[in-house]
Amino acid sequence: MSSPKPAVIAPVPPLASISVLSAADDGTLARALGDEEPNAQRVAWDRFSPMVRGIVRRSLGPEFDAEGVVQEVFLCLFQKVSTLREPNALRGFVMSITVLTVRTTLRTEIRRRRLRRWLGVQQETEPKSLRLVPEDMDSREALTRFYEILDKINARDRMAFVLRFVEGMGVAEVASALDVSVPTVRRCFTRAWERFTLLAGRDPFLADYVAAHRERGDS
Repeated sequence: MSSPKPAVIAPVPPLASISVLSAADDGTLARALGDEEPNAQRVAWDRFSPMVRGIVRRSLGPEFDAEGVVQEVFLCLFQKVSTLREPNALRGFVMSITVLTVRTTLRTEIRRRRLRRWLGVQQETEPKSLRLVPEDMDSREALTRFYEILDKINARDRMAFVLRFVEGMGVAEVASALDVSVPTVRRCFTRAWERFTLLAGRDPFLADYVAAHRERGDS
């Protein structure tokens, strides 16, 4: 009598496939991340990395290699997502982590840039992000001077400025991202805007930009 064949155990399929999670809302994705479901981290990266990368690049400027900061944001997200009380607020949670990470990086980066300029040290190689800037030399120079002025603004006011005037976010969104009240964030980006326009208005590469925004009544 032949011995019975061993049972074949089928592999357990992932709880949620990439396609299913990709189509899911933020709340479902947040719960999947908290439960450490397979593919959840990859889907979160695909969904939110363009937003995170854009904010990091536009906040830190073209001299800075943004990818390390982007990865730091997602490491923090994956570690802390279980503390998110409202899963549907996942996007805002990612935004808050991004802003906090950028602000922390800014404090160190601005000091480093000021020291480098004071010492007259030039960047040895052209960063990848700067290569994305159009070859128009005037545009490059204007962009460089834009960030030199931003380096003269403290980290929180600078973030408020970037989120409001570069990212185009509403006042309440900026306040939520910075975890401050609406009146406080208004003071932040008002201070930043006044300092920026004062300094940029004296710069021939940026004066037209400032004048155009003043004509539109930006504030």
